[in-house]
Amino acid sequence: MLSKDKIARINELSKRSKTAGLTEEEKKEQSELREEYLQNVRKSFKNQFKGMKVVDPNGNDVTPKKLKKLQDESKDI
Repeated sequence: MLSKDKIARINELSKRSKTAGLTEEEKKEQSELREEYLQNVRKSFKNQFKGMKVVDPNGNDVTPKKLKKLQDESKDI
């Protein structure tokens, strides 16, 4: 999870880019922070996705093979 300080910095840079503009260093920092944030979101989503199980109305497990493979791989780690 991204720290509150980093999220606050992302928001601060975003606001400043809309009003006064950013220096090249600040643009680079903003880009790096955004990428870190996106990686964190993707990782979190993938972990939630791995915990899913799909069941049809008859109660049969119809979880896609690709998802089952991901779940099995995460158990081995």
